[in-house]
Amino acid sequence: MTFRTLAALAAIALLPVSAVFAQERVIFDIETGAAMTGYNDIRIPGNTGTLFSLTSDLKSSTAFFYRLRAEVHVAPKHVIAGLAAPLTIDVLGAFDRPVSFMGETFAPGVPVSAKYVFNSYRLSYRYEFVQTGKWRFGVGATAKIRDAATGLSSGTLSAEKTNVGFVPLVNFALERRFANGVALQVAGDALAAPQGRAEDVFAGVLMPLGRKVWLKAGYRLLEGGADNDEVYTFAAIHYVAVGIVARF
Repeated sequence: MTFRTLAALAAIALLPVSAVFAQERVIFDIETGAAMTGYNDIRIPGNTGTLFSLTSDLKSSTAFFYRLRAEVHVAPKHVIAGLAAPLTIDVLGAFDRPVSFMGETFAPGVPVSAKYVFNSYRLSYRYEFVQTGKWRFGVGATAKIRDAATGLSSGTLSAEKTNVGFVPLVNFALERRFANGVALQVAGDALAAPQGRAEDVFAGVLMPLGRKVWLKAGYRLLEGGADNDEVYTFAAIHYVAVGIVARF
């Protein structure tokens, strides 16, 4: 082995993590786990319906979920990302009072089943201001398509409110990587406005399983809603999340 070869190998070994970050041009992130409802308060229509809770008045089940995310570093500090995050929560119980929902009245003491759907599809751009040997940090914007539905059913009576809409959000990602390959990560999308708010934030750890694959584990919070004449709906979903992250 020549001196020039040894020098080249040494240079590669001593590359800072920022250079390693720059080489990670494509990232695939598969996340799954359990989603539990903290609160979910609904009144539809927003100005004439009955306010009820899918956690206090009824009982929301723990839901299995999955998320698929892909990122492409189109340049060393410029990131384009896509996310598909479907979510469906089944609910059972009975109201203790008459509940007006979507123009239908659900009687007290009668078994009711409900379904809460909140599917999210997002396209994000992020500029990573910081890429050092230990840190990565970036901020950008997300275009979110919300495909949501809330439905109640009791015997032959049923009603459902569906909503498909566009939501702009702020995207951010913070990662602290250690010498052993373990990384701490906080990342998500969030924005608040007079019409409502939305936050979807993950905090957790990445543990290396191989040279390009990490095990992901942590906590995710999905929270927010809207208050207007059409709908009043605010919910908080707590996720216990695990997954696999592959970086190439």
